[in-house]
Parts: sequence; C-alpha cells; structure tokens
Amino acid sequence: MSQHLLDIENLTVAVEDKEILHGVNLQVNEGETHVLMGPNGAGKSTLGYALMGNPQYKVTGGSILFHGKEQQGLSADQRAKAGMFLSFQNPLEVPGLSLKSFVRSTLAQRTGKRVKLFAFEKQFNAAAELLQMDPAYGDRDLNVGFSGGEKKKAEILQMLLLRPSLAILDETDSGLDVDAVRTVSRGVEAYQKEQKGALLIITHSTRILESLHVDYTHILVNGRIVKTGDGSLVDEINARGFEAYEQA
Repeated sequence: MSQHLLDIENLTVAVEDKEILHGVNLQVNEGETHVLMGPNGAGKSTLGYALMGNPQYKVTGGSILFHGKEQQGLSADQRAKAGMFLSFQNPLEVPGLSLKSFVRSTLAQRTGKRVKLFAFEKQFNAAAELLQMDPAYGDRDLNVGFSGGEKKKAEILQMLLLRPSLAILDETDSGLDVDAVRTVSRGVEAYQKEQKGALLIITHSTRILESLHVDYTHILVNGRIVKTGDGSLVDEINARGFEAYEQA
C-alpha cells in the first residue's frame, strides 16, 4: 500500500488516441502544497482531468493511487466521495440547482450523513464572508449569470465546505483581476491552514502563489515533468520563463 496520499507512477494519458502525458511520476503527502507549472499545451489540465476520472482522458499506462487505492475504473463521483476535488478553468452552469443545494447535497453524499441546515448555513456564510461573496449567491442557480470571478469564488467556497483531502486547482487564477486573485488566494490559504488538506495547484501564472506556502514545484513540458524543486523554483520560472526548460 502506498505511503503517500497521492501516488502517480509512470502515468501515460491519451485523448482521442493522441498521447498527451508520457510517464508522469508524482507523489503528494497529506498537508503538502504542490505547484504544477508549464507552458500552454504542456498537459497540465490533462493531468487534473485524468486524476479526477474524466472519461475523455484515457489512462493508457501506469497507475494512480489515492489513499493507497488504485483509481483506475472508479468514476469521478467515486473519487470525489473518497476526498478528491477538482476546480475547473471554466465552471459549468447548472440551471435549476442552487449553489447551496448543490454543496449541501454533495457534502451529504461524501460524508454519508445528514447535513443539518442551521450548521450548514453558518459554515456557508462564513466561507462567503472570507471570499467577499454575497451569501445571497447561495440561493442562485449554480454559476448561472455569475461573472468569471464569481464562478471561481464559488469553486473555492465549495472546496472550503467539502473539505477534500486533496484539492486540484486548475488555472483558478485564469482571467481574474488582481483583487479577485487576492481574494481567491485567501480562500486557498484558509484551506491550507485550517483544513490541512493537500493541494495540487495547476497554473502557468504565479499570482495566486504569492501568499501561499509551496512545498514542491514541478515543471511540465511536452507531457513530461522535466524539473522538480521547492518553492524557490517559482522565482526561477518568473526570472527565466519556460523557454529554457522547453529546450532542455
């Protein structure tokens, strides 16, 4: 059994018969924050979708162990119930289902327990306040009519309430202005400190990382991790860009 929370070994992933990831290895322990960076088209989002079990991303080799259990053959909802969470670059709109109802129902399915309304309302409002989000958004249809920033805040709010053991954030800062990035980053920092969950932050920017402690940074180029370092590697990327790694 794996000693890691997440253990990815020699993972290859294809989309429509085209191999995107070529033998990726990555281990994440409880409470760690890992950053996955790389140029556009490197395969960063592919890794996130493959971890979460999106059927369009076919694992053709290697293994994904989560809590020591092989994830091959498990659906996305089974992985979510086990404690895996993925925030999307472009969150979907779901008419007819309110944000509050969605989170409360998902929380009940994950824990297998009835979620008491009063306690849930208190937690929801506290998370909304942290993210400078009007609690009234909880009664609106999920992401319908939300701005890009509001959708990203709603994703982080879900993460705070669902308390996953592993949160995969895919380009969460994409398309956000400076103030929105700062607010979303505050929510991620709260998850880091209060819930002590593990994070895999997928990004090609470093804005969301400015106030976060980073344990490991990985550079993905052309479907392969070409370098791994600590948080200081982020500064190196800022100074050098990705071109040096693309030519390596």
